[in-house]
Amino acid sequence: MERYNEFEQYLRATEPGPKERAELWQTAIGLQKVDGLEVSDYLVDTAKRHIEGEVNIDDVDKLITTYYQSEAAREIPDDVKQADEVSKNIVRVLSEQSFSFSLQGLAGVHRRIFNGVMKHAGEFRKYNVTKKEWVLDGATVLYGPYEDLTRTIEYDLEQERQFSYRGLSQSQIIEHLVRFVSDIWQIHPFPEGNTRTTAVFTIKYLRSMGYSVENDMFKSHSWYFRNALVRANYRNAVKGVEPTYEYLILFFRNLLLGENNELRNRYLHIRWDEAKHHDDVSETSQRHDDVSGVKLTENEKAVIDVMQRDNHVSLDRIVEITKLSRSTIDRIIRSLKGKELLERRGVKNYPEWIVKRLLKS
Repeated sequence: MERYNEFEQYLRATEPGPKERAELWQTAIGLQKVDGLEVSDYLVDTAKRHIEGEVNIDDVDKLITTYYQSEAAREIPDDVKQADEVSKNIVRVLSEQSFSFSLQGLAGVHRRIFNGVMKHAGEFRKYNVTKKEWVLDGATVLYGPYEDLTRTIEYDLEQERQFSYRGLSQSQIIEHLVRFVSDIWQIHPFPEGNTRTTAVFTIKYLRSMGYSVENDMFKSHSWYFRNALVRANYRNAVKGVEPTYEYLILFFRNLLLGENNELRNRYLHIRWDEAKHHDDVSETSQRHDDVSGVKLTENEKAVIDVMQRDNHVSLDRIVEITKLSRSTIDRIIRSLKGKELLERRGVKNYPEWIVKRLLKS
């Protein structure tokens, strides 16, 4: 069961306070799936206390800090701790009735979300980055060069600031917003956490424009949101792949207009048109992120194979067997979790790996 579903009872409450707080927690926890992260049971229990008004957000900070200093949390994996910290930070940021549409405001969102999690929270990257994307068959988007980050962000923000939405239809407004959000994300100003920062900045900006943001979208479709941003910023003329905003537009139409467009991650894969004609692709799957028919990379296959042979294998042992670096293993595990192919249970030094389903090679 998705952890954020435990807050559904509060969404039916008539009192606006608990309902709003429940929505914020659902959004914050849902956004962790961008990096395949799960929160702890303690965070969920603490969130419920916050929703019910038993504790305030400052108390939540103290409770989470105290918990991770206790003996009880010693075996909690670091990625779960990160998800807990970032989730409660996002709730705090989204709870506040303040917003700065500026370069400093964007950096401030990142700093506050990842405070206590990243050493350089709020600082722009000082190197260029590439990221292998499942939706691109392992290729990367070309992100903005680090030398031009601040100038590019300031330019995009100023262009948006001067743009007038007066007289535009809702469809035209969404098409413009999609391009703006896509451009900000493509700059990728931070070493990590760009999608979660873009999502929170976008929610705050939309609220400042008078929109009531449908939190279910970021709760349930945060990975789709990221993949749609990837497809909006990738071109490969050799393979006949062009940048497309169509997937982001569907997301934003659901977000702002309450439409119910189907959002499935497999539809975003660059080989979907080819794969959907094969028998190994299930058109009727109920999973919104079913990726049947998409090949695993050789490294992903190697990691899955080790886990199937021993579902309690340690990360050090996976490194030893596969000859891959620890950072590569961590990245593969996050990717497999994000695709909901892999689940980690157990405690920090004794994991239990649950391989949910396999893709055909």
